[in-house]
Parts: sequence; C-alpha cells; structure tokens
Amino acid sequence: MERITATSPSSSEQYLTPKALISMSTSIVHEPSLFYCILKRFTDIVLSAIGILILMPVFLVVMVCIKLDDGGKILHLREIIGRQGRRFYALKFRTMMPNADEYLAKHPELMQKYQQNMKLERDPRITRIGKFLRRTSLDELPQLFNVLVGQMSLVGPRMIHPSELPRYGKWAQKRLSVKPGITGLWQINGRGHTSYEERIMFDMRYIDTCSYKHDLGILFKTFKVFIIHTGA
Repeated sequence: MERITATSPSSSEQYLTPKALISMSTSIVHEPSLFYCILKRFTDIVLSAIGILILMPVFLVVMVCIKLDDGGKILHLREIIGRQGRRFYALKFRTMMPNADEYLAKHPELMQKYQQNMKLERDPRITRIGKFLRRTSLDELPQLFNVLVGQMSLVGPRMIHPSELPRYGKWAQKRLSVKPGITGLWQINGRGHTSYEERIMFDMRYIDTCSYKHDLGILFKTFKVFIIHTGA
C-alpha cells in the first residue's frame, strides 16, 4: 500500500519562514459569514455529486489502467487531519509502486530530501500511469467522495498528513479552522515549484481572504489548468 512516511520535526529543527508569512496573523482576519458557509457546503454537495456521475467513465478507465500497469491496488488511502483536528482518509488513485515506503527506506538520501519538503522532484517511485495521473491531477478525482460526505471542500487549504501539522508552528490552530480542499491557492500557483513555507503562506492567505467569489475564481482557474493538461 502506498503510504506517506514522515516524521514530525523535532524542537531543534528550524524552518526558514518567508517574510510575508511572518507578518500574517495567527488568528482569522476575516470570519466567513453563516451564509457563505451554507452556500459553500451546498455547492460542494451539488458539484461533487455531478462530478462523480459525469466522470464515472473516467474513473473506470483509470482503474483499469492502474490495474494493467502493475497489478497493484487501485486506490491509495492517505491519512489527513481536517477541520478541528478530525482525522480521515482521503481517497486518491495510486500513483506509486506498491512498495513505495520500502523503497524510500532503502534510500536514505531520498528520505532526507522527502522530509525537507514532503515531496520529491522526479520521484522514482511513481509508476508510468502515475506520472500521467499526477500531471493531469486525475489521481485526485476520488476525493470528490470525501467532499460529498463533508470531510473536504472543493476549495480550501491543501490537505496535510497529521505529522505535517507541527511545521505550521503558531499557525497550526488557524489551519485547523477550515476543511482541506481538493484545490486551492497552492494548486493554481505553481505547486511543483514552491517551498513548504510558501505552501503554508498560501493556506493562511486563503483562510484570511476566503469568499464565495474567491472560491469560484479558484475553481475556474483549476478547471482551466485541468483542460490544458489533459488536452480535453
């Protein structure tokens, strides 16, 4: 099973923090209205349900491709810490070799690089079909089910493993004030070329400026990028 292997940073570890992040408040600058929360949840339910129905043929094709590629499991369950600290498993199509954790453990230099930024450039564990799924973000489509049941939102801060929360430092509680999203500011701002601290900055910025208009703008940009990458 593809799992995320990570360790919590010790008290002696120091993480560089961008100046823009230092100036950000640890409390929510703009409290969303009740109307916004209701409208956002209604939109999540409607769009995720429609998306699941429309994309079902795509789900089936991807499932067959993964199975034919290496015969391993189709889904990867990633443990996530959500709103108010609730833990759940986010669904993703598996994009790594079945023994991804063991491979990382056998290569300490890769493990060190992974723990620095919680990702690897040119990750050798990614399968052939996995490269395509990641490039097009098709691997994240199963998370529509997480949105439908209320664990995630279509738009929000990026989802994180519980072991990543200490990296947020004094912004940790603020991060837990909202649901993680399938897409967000990080995803539409060059997610493959940002540091971990910049990801935190994008999360805090979203929480402070969230609005229905802002969410629709992020969804539109995400859909535009999806169309370009898939050639649809």
